[in-house]
Amino acid sequence: MSRNFFKQWHRRFKTMVRYRLLFLTSMPIILTLLALILVTGYWSVTYTWKESLNQVGVKLAVATNSIEILQKEQRTLLNSMVNSYEFQRLFKIDDSRLQQWSAEQSATYKLDFIKLHPVSELDLFSVKNQRQLLQGKQETFFQVVDEQLLNSLSSTLSVKAEVPILNSDESEYRALISRSLIPLFDHNGELQWIIDGGLLLNNSTSLVDRIRDLIYPLGSLPDGNLGTVTLFLDDLRVSTNVPLTSDGTASRAIGTRVSSEVKQRVLLEGQRWIDRAYVYDAWYISGYEPIHDNNNTVIGMLYTGYLEWPMIKIYLTSIAEVGSIILIVLFISGVLVHRAARDLFKPIEKIHYVVKSVQIGKNRRIGVLGLDEQHELTSLAQQFDNMLDQLDLRNTQLKEASSQLEIKVKQRTASLHEKTEQLENNIKLLNVTRDKLLVNEKLAALGELTAGIAHEINNPTAVILGNVELVKLELSGSGFDVEEEFETILSQIDRIRNITRSLLQYSRHGGIQDEVTWQYVNPIIEESVTLIRSATSKKTVHIELNLNALQKVEINRHHLLQVLVNLQMNGVHAMNGEGRIIVSSDNWVEQGETKGAIITVSDFGCGISDMQMKRIFDPFYTTRRDGTGLGLSVSQSLIHQVGGEITATSKEGEGSTFTIKLLASTPNL
Repeated sequence: MSRNFFKQWHRRFKTMVRYRLLFLTSMPIILTLLALILVTGYWSVTYTWKESLNQVGVKLAVATNSIEILQKEQRTLLNSMVNSYEFQRLFKIDDSRLQQWSAEQSATYKLDFIKLHPVSELDLFSVKNQRQLLQGKQETFFQVVDEQLLNSLSSTLSVKAEVPILNSDESEYRALISRSLIPLFDHNGELQWIIDGGLLLNNSTSLVDRIRDLIYPLGSLPDGNLGTVTLFLDDLRVSTNVPLTSDGTASRAIGTRVSSEVKQRVLLEGQRWIDRAYVYDAWYISGYEPIHDNNNTVIGMLYTGYLEWPMIKIYLTSIAEVGSIILIVLFISGVLVHRAARDLFKPIEKIHYVVKSVQIGKNRRIGVLGLDEQHELTSLAQQFDNMLDQLDLRNTQLKEASSQLEIKVKQRTASLHEKTEQLENNIKLLNVTRDKLLVNEKLAALGELTAGIAHEINNPTAVILGNVELVKLELSGSGFDVEEEFETILSQIDRIRNITRSLLQYSRHGGIQDEVTWQYVNPIIEESVTLIRSATSKKTVHIELNLNALQKVEINRHHLLQVLVNLQMNGVHAMNGEGRIIVSSDNWVEQGETKGAIITVSDFGCGISDMQMKRIFDPFYTTRRDGTGLGLSVSQSLIHQVGGEITATSKEGEGSTFTIKLLASTPNL
């Protein structure tokens, strides 16, 4: 569904002017607003993030300064105790009670421990501390102390200092303390006492809460954000106001460790860390500062930071608000552009409608658009209407010209048909004349030859016949039984005379033998067979007759005899002088009506190929080396002259059959 929707709108933007115009007019606004969003986003991300990191750095510096101030306050409290009346009185008159009294003042001066060391215990301190104390310098510093030293300072501190490590069965018994040392000298300027006091930072909340309240006063962070401060002993949180859950409802994350990345950077490399960091269960904008003891050894870290998500939420909310305002502005500007361009859309839509109507064959015009006459669309519409009018005029002219052209074409076609028919008739007459010429030329030469041969044969045959009859007469009463031999001689002489008579008839031209007359086809077939048998007496060719035709046909007897002789001789040649030829005749009956006679001549020779079959009736086409190529062409012409037809069927390698159909009544040619 959504895909079709996008395709539809894509087509509209590509094909419809209104949407393209709206798109083009809105594009500068869209690009400007997008650029504004990108620039705003870039500036917001870049400068807001930098500002956040700078702010955390400032907060970390303030926290460091606050610790220094609190440590000074811690030292000031000890000095206040030293300067108190009771301390000075005991210091002068009762040294034995001074140590006990001092230890009891820790709660009064808001310290976790106060201990008075005699100068004999100077060796309990480091060389650096000893040097400072002997020089009369007061100092306050962070220090990691073990359980034994912690018990020596106060018997109750070791219990308070234990920090169970979260998600582990182990605990941290060492303590991170803020320790102040103040030297006391007698009236001779000799070091007599060392005041040792300070705060236990393990499980303490007062110091980190005071620092937090100093650097994150009420209202300095957005609602829902949380400013935090942490003191680390090595990588372990021993004093913090970071909650175990980011919503701030759970207890403090004391006993949890810092990330390995921060540990490497701050504890091991001694560098400051200002960046985002994962603090227990949430991301914080964080700052870490290494904590050094009086020997400048890194013993822990000071952390301050606030939640990252509320800041991101405010940023995203700002982006959403800006984006919403931009979309509203874009929508309002689009509506205004669309309404302002309405006067332009309607004429364009009308022009588009007319164009579509003309494309499907309707006769439409744009007409009046309701715009100023000097308007570009008005001029375009007028020009378009003029073009349509000219196009209609040209179409009308083309139709008239087309009608006239069709009339002329019909006239020229009719004339061409007449000329074609005349040409076809002339070609037919030419073919008939050519065929007659060929036949007459052949028959003239053949007739002259056969007439001479027949005359020369008839003369000795008459002499032989007279002498045989005379011999027969002389021997009739002599007692010799030669009657059968004389009959054989006479029958052979009669056969010779029949052959010569057929040759004379075949060679005659003109006269009654060239006329079309009513003839039975069977006698003509028998006469042709007689001629063929005499011509093939030395060849082993057997001719079978199957003569059943009883219908007379109109035919030129001489022409039919010529055709039959030609077809049978072709069969003899096809069988190389050996084989069998079947000559049949029958009545030609179609749909119960006798139309004439059918003669078939079949041989069992080499047959005719399909390619040769297409040309066997063409003049001068022959496959025999000594042939003229006129036999079948002349035969077809002779049969067509009397309205008959001659056809051939053949299968190569098996033989051929020629069929002659002759009408009982020839058409008028």
